[in-house]
Amino acid sequence: LALMLTTLFVSCKKDKDDDDVIIPSDPNSNVLSGTLNQSRTLTADKQWILKGYVYVPNGITLTIEPGTVIKGDTTTKGALCIERGGKIMANGTASQPIVFTSGRPAGARTPGDWGGIVICGKARTNRTTTPVLEGGLDRPYGGTDDNDNSGVMRFVRIEYAGVAAFPGSEINGLTLAGVGNGTIIENIQVSYGNDDAFEFFGGTVNCKNLVAFATADDDFDFDFGYRGHLQFGVALRDPLWVDNGDAGNGIECDNDGSGNAVAPYTRPVISNFTFVGPNSAPGVLANHNYGNRFRRASQFVLRNSILMGWQKGGLSVESTATADTFKNGGSEFKNNLVHAIMDAFRKGSDVPASVFADHAAVETFALNLANGNTKYTTANEVMLVNPFNLTNPDFTLQGSSPAAVGASFTGLPAFFTQTAYRGAMGSTNWMIGWTRFFAKGQ
Repeated sequence: LALMLTTLFVSCKKDKDDDDVIIPSDPNSNVLSGTLNQSRTLTADKQWILKGYVYVPNGITLTIEPGTVIKGDTTTKGALCIERGGKIMANGTASQPIVFTSGRPAGARTPGDWGGIVICGKARTNRTTTPVLEGGLDRPYGGTDDNDNSGVMRFVRIEYAGVAAFPGSEINGLTLAGVGNGTIIENIQVSYGNDDAFEFFGGTVNCKNLVAFATADDDFDFDFGYRGHLQFGVALRDPLWVDNGDAGNGIECDNDGSGNAVAPYTRPVISNFTFVGPNSAPGVLANHNYGNRFRRASQFVLRNSILMGWQKGGLSVESTATADTFKNGGSEFKNNLVHAIMDAFRKGSDVPASVFADHAAVETFALNLANGNTKYTTANEVMLVNPFNLTNPDFTLQGSSPAAVGASFTGLPAFFTQTAYRGAMGSTNWMIGWTRFFAKGQ
């Protein structure tokens, strides 16, 4: 878990004669390195290379045309960092997505070939001082403007990203650090990431149509007071790929690393997600974990969603503060379909018996009729078309699926598109045309 961005990057591209000077990117080259000193447009008629850590500073905009391919240099572990006040305008389309991928040829690609994408905004976090990205970087993130705008990312694929700067401090596929709700994040796929697919450190950015495919660690990770809204998301695990040093979850959510009672509290509001675990596929690795893991004083709203095929649990509620808030109605888990190989509902060992006596007590509470949740014995009972296929998945509903009805949006903000169905999609597959599902290495 990358809970401290203060050690996110260990080095940056510097002039060999002056360790304090960052080499500006050459405006005439298709190789991007160092800090952009003027706004740039990456065109689709050439391939672009990220060499080392590339920064888009305050007042500078990086525009990327639909259909553009950007490759991360695998020797220098290229990465892209949008600084606070900088902007990215990556406006792809369903027929011409923007692709960030490994610099290696197909067949030789490996998770962690390059760094990933980091966006730093000016929205609030729950840190008592302004957090910074250090390790030679010293870029701040967060602030007081929850409406801050860091640009647009639409129809973007991010493949083979994720670099461990230090143990416990990694670059994710897409890191959103203090990003405000003026930013648009829609139709993003992160595939074969070497750490988390999407990680949110504070901020208020809202997102739609997110796909996490074959993530090593967590598909969606929330920390430091994130309070945005998310709708229409998919997580699909590769049974033979997971972090050997950490357990992989569909959601991992913390208020902070120590579970401190600091505001604003981490409280993602989520609807219409489909979280698909490995479902005891042959050879499944042991570190595949929970569908949803809410812990360390975090709060949450999860509505109208599907959890299926998770090895060790569906919903896991951990820490006294997290369990208390859930039981008292400050967090919500409603109108969801839940299946897991082991415990569909579970409590953490750090939750006292006075709150939930055991796993069965969490299940009884969650399955209360007022919550609208249903537990299933097998994944097939949820009746999705082909959810476990790694190269051609289909998360649409079979005609008689129980997920076709039962959604409720009562009390949710206007951001959410109201649907009758639960899960990421009904009869229309919104992933067609811009996503890519493939065997590792391709």
